[in-house]
Amino acid sequence: MYKKIFAKMLIGAYLLSNLSNIGYCATTGEIFQGYAEQSDTKKSQSELFTGKIENLDRKDVLRMTVSQVLDGSFSQEGDEFFAEVTNDVSGDGGVIIPAGTVAHGKIQQTSGARRLGRDGWLNLDFDYLMTPDGREIPIEGKMSTKLHPVTAAGKIVATDLGYTAVGGVVGGIVALNMLGLEAAIASQGYTVAGGAAIGGAMGLGAALYRKGKDVLIAPGDEIQVKINTSVPLPVYKETAFLQHEMQCEGLEIRINNITYEKDPFDELNTITMSLSIRNMTKMTFSSFDLALINDYNSVFHPSIFGDTTLMFQQIKPGDRVAGKISFSVDNVKRRFWLTFYDRKNRKPVAKISVDNAYRKVSQKVKNHNAKIFKKKNYYKEDDPFDEI
Repeated sequence: MYKKIFAKMLIGAYLLSNLSNIGYCATTGEIFQGYAEQSDTKKSQSELFTGKIENLDRKDVLRMTVSQVLDGSFSQEGDEFFAEVTNDVSGDGGVIIPAGTVAHGKIQQTSGARRLGRDGWLNLDFDYLMTPDGREIPIEGKMSTKLHPVTAAGKIVATDLGYTAVGGVVGGIVALNMLGLEAAIASQGYTVAGGAAIGGAMGLGAALYRKGKDVLIAPGDEIQVKINTSVPLPVYKETAFLQHEMQCEGLEIRINNITYEKDPFDELNTITMSLSIRNMTKMTFSSFDLALINDYNSVFHPSIFGDTTLMFQQIKPGDRVAGKISFSVDNVKRRFWLTFYDRKNRKPVAKISVDNAYRKVSQKVKNHNAKIFKKKNYYKEDDPFDEI
């Protein structure tokens, strides 16, 4: 029954994509995402796997993004949630856990922010994975936002000293303003010292009363889950999970490089791509005819906050152009397709998978992109209306 429904969905999607592309260019060979269930034939399995076996073991770390908000002050111990693996996990022979694999997790422990500057934290457990081909894989994985006790104590002490020092400076300045420079000289500085001592005491009191930050993990934040067990897994072929693409005859589009960047407001929401385009169609394209579409069918147009090399260029018939273009998106880790539109009817004429292109990006660039996510501290921004 499920196979029939899935087959009808594929046929319907195929017909809709063909109907939407009646225009100036003809679509060429399309690539469909691999899919298989446990009951599928051996032929389907052979199309997915190489026949080799590799181990997912203790040295491996899975990068994931959660599907819902996990808040240390509201989430409860035992709450279930799902996360999605954002990067392929490879062994010596190839991919063993593909991006898009869904992980099932539970909140094992939680703590909200407390006085004395103690931050909230979450401990998460993961017990199984569900791969895109329908397999369920038992694992033992853990992730925690809790700092080591020594690190946490050092952080609190440093902050409290900051409060005390600021209080001392402010107290000294107030004493100097109230009693005057002459009084400070006559008392050989004791008035300023007394004011500093009072200010320091007030600062220390504020530090003791100060509340830490609440932890918050939101969709789009990348977490790193450490594997605590060893699991033998089959190795996927490189072509097993290539995403669907729509090609336009005469329009050659190559994504040469992909980087993740922060916008001027320090939000990690920008994807910058280096493109090579050869336009042998009868159509003219500009940045208004380009967009990124994700797997939720959300549309994102070029951003003025990123690289604008290609943003103000016209790509006319016969042109060959190369340059960069940036898009601001809601979650850089979703699946995206670079889409070209026919400006006369606003229908897509070509869709190029960003995920497929990312597989060919150099490891150096992938490592650079990964470093951006490691800087996340998972804490809420201070609310000016919250109690101090």
